[in-house]
Order: sequence, then structure tokens, then C-alpha cells
Amino acid sequence: MALRRVLIANRGEIAVRVIKACFDEGVESVLAVSEADRGSLGAQLADEVVVIGPAAAAESYLDVNRVVAAAQVTGCDALHPGYGFLSERVELSAECEEAGIAFIGPSPEAMRRSGDKATARALAKELDVPINEGSDVVEDEEEARRVAAEVGYPVLLKASAGGGGRGMRLVESEAELASAYAQAHGEAQAAFGDGRLFVERYVRHARHVEVQVLGDGEGGAIHVGHRDCTLQRRYQKLVEEAPAYGLSEALEDEITGAARRLIGALDYAGAATCEFLVDPDRGSAGFLEINARLQVEHPVSEMVTGVDVVREQLRIAGGEGLSVSQDEIEICGHAIEVRINAESPQRDFAPTPGTVTEWAAPAGTDVRVDTACFPGWTITPYYDSLLAKLIAHGPDREAALARTRQALRHLRVAGVETTAGFALDVLEHPDVVAGRVHTRWVEEEFIPSWSGAHAAGEGAA
Repeated sequence: MALRRVLIANRGEIAVRVIKACFDEGVESVLAVSEADRGSLGAQLADEVVVIGPAAAAESYLDVNRVVAAAQVTGCDALHPGYGFLSERVELSAECEEAGIAFIGPSPEAMRRSGDKATARALAKELDVPINEGSDVVEDEEEARRVAAEVGYPVLLKASAGGGGRGMRLVESEAELASAYAQAHGEAQAAFGDGRLFVERYVRHARHVEVQVLGDGEGGAIHVGHRDCTLQRRYQKLVEEAPAYGLSEALEDEITGAARRLIGALDYAGAATCEFLVDPDRGSAGFLEINARLQVEHPVSEMVTGVDVVREQLRIAGGEGLSVSQDEIEICGHAIEVRINAESPQRDFAPTPGTVTEWAAPAGTDVRVDTACFPGWTITPYYDSLLAKLIAHGPDREAALARTRQALRHLRVAGVETTAGFALDVLEHPDVVAGRVHTRWVEEEFIPSWSGAHAAGEGAA
């Protein structure tokens, strides 16, 4: 039965995005907000608003009991977690199931098996999906040292329970391992309540490529193309594009087929992303992890396929199944997405809370801006600094890059510093234009020689 009323347990641009999808599907939207977000754009657009707690995320957006209770008291039959916050918490999926509320995402069991990196790697091995050289969860520092010696330095220590660069350390030599292990273990324990680590071979000039997948919850899965997320800073994505450029047809088939097998084996319901590390020198790809939620960068996949990933989530959760088959998915052109954050690139990307005094987004047939920003909106220090996502489409990569640069030049933001100018500088660099980048290119090669040509002032212009 189709969904009737959805609680959106998130904020910012993703809350606005889900509200729009609900509107398009003819579903009522109820937005759960903290006291700090009473006046947000999402609160203005939703059919109903319910305040779930004070500004502190731990007492509002991260409180499973408050979120589920909000859905119950407002008569919602479903809950969309967005990304971040509780989106990959098994407890939320389980509590929704117990309360008879459709969780717009995977079942608790599917989330449990996919959300833990070590468990996901084990599943990949079972399905003969190539994985990067490394270990399962290591028991202690000594086991990590033994595995690292077998794999060969440099290696990465990675948290089993989380992502986003937290609990991750690059270890160049055995002399660095003890300190790196202690730091990664402590950070993982603090961030995820789980300090388990595993060891992985570090690929020097790797590319980060992922596949957008939709599962029907009954073993069926389709992919909505692949995308490149190589442009990162400290493991945080800055720019994404679809499709990933320069992959051989064989490698494309390998990773998209692997992604479908992984999601199908989990009986996964909804949107998921399978991430791969591409080694350009070897021409190979190794499975990294499954993100059991909607990704920030899903719009680039939507722009090149015409598939509305969020509406598909709503349909699947409502028992309607997928509205498209794999044969109907067609990649048209190229799309680029840039994340615009309220941060100061000149001050090591420190957050810049404040009130937005001017906001004018570029408009065009091939330009999309996903945002919760408006003049008078106050950026608080309580949450992440994402202001907007600017997405541009073109018939090919060169045209998409040109359109993205043009759109960034027409973006007007005042009142807070943003990363828009920094992004424009990145996209004008010859290495980016030629596709000669790797996951550490921004911090190792770009920032050390960055002149800040477009980064002065507040916003791109």
C-alpha cells in the first residue's frame, strides 16, 4: 500500500529534498525539527512540523526514542532518515519496525550486515567480489602490525563501524603504526561506540568510484550508474561526477554487477551505494564498503539517468516496488556536483556560522541547486556546514565542467564565508580538467600551491 504520511527525521538541504519528493508522490510530509530549526526552509515547506528537542543533536536528531515518538504522535506511517544522524543506525530501523512504521531504508538485518565494513567485506568475499588487500577486524595492535607487514606499507587503518574519514589513519611505516593504531581506535570508539579496526593496502594514486543501487527488498536490485568521488579533502568529498570517467567497459561491468549482487544478497530495500577503490596503475577495482542510506551525491546520478532516487525510496517502502527496470536505465551526458559549505578555505576550512544576508542561486535548464538556504537564515554551530549542492549537466564531461564553473560564478552568497570560490579554483585546474587526480590530490598537490584566486570574500562572487 502506498505511503500516506512521512516523518522526515533530518534537516537542511536533505530535508527539503525529501519534502519535494513527498509532494511529487502525493504524500504528506511531517518535518521533525530541533528548537534551532523552527524557522528553517524545511519547516516552511513541510505539511506539518514537530519539535523534537533542543538544538543539541544528541537531544533531538540523534535521539531514537524522540524521533520514533514524533512519527507516532503525528500519525505518520513511514519515516525517512535522510543521511547522517540516525540514517545508518540499526536501532532506528528496528524501533520503526516494532512500532509498525515503515522505515524508508533497509531492514535492521540488512543494515546490520551492510553497515559494518568488516561484515560487508566478508559478504563480498562470499560473492567473489574483488576487495582491496587487507584483513578482517584485527584483535589488537600486534595483529595489525603482522597484517601490515604481510600486505606491505603503506597501509590504512580503518574503523569497521563507520565512515567519513573518522577512525582512519594512513601508516607509511612500521614506526608509525603504534601511534596511528591508538589514534584510529580512540577516534572510532568516540565516534561510533565501536573501536574495531581493520587493515587495508593503501593505493597511492587511487580513485574513489561508487555505484548507486536500488534494492526492492526481495532480492532484486538495479544500478543507477556509477560516479566518481575522487576529489576529497581528508576523506571528505568535495566534488562528485557521473558517470565516472575513463573506466574500461570491463571494469564498469565488474563494479556495477558486483554492486547488484551485494545488494540483492542482502534483500536490501531502498537506496544504497557500493564504494570501490580504483587502482589506475593496475586497472583494477577493490570493494570498500556499502553505505546503507541515501548519499549526499545522489543528484548526479539522477541528472544523468532521469531516475528520482528519493521517489523510488518512497515507492519501495510503500510496497510498490521499483518503477524502472535495469534495461530502462540509460546514461545521458555527464553531471558534476559541488558541495557548498559555510567554511573558510583560508582558515583550514573552519566553520563560519552566521546569518546569510544574500542568497541568489544560479538558474538554468541544466543547473540544479539543492539547498535549504535563504536570506536571513542563520547558520548555527550545532550541525554540519553544508549550505547547498550545485549540480550541472552537459552532453559530455567537458561541457558539464564548463557549465558548473559558469554556475559557480553566478552564485551569490553574503554574510558567511563559503567554499564556492575554492571549488571554482579546483575545477579550473588543468589536472582536474584532464582527470589526472587521486583521492589525496587536493591536500597534497592542490592546496600547497593554491593562490586563492576566487576564494576571497563571502561566496563565489
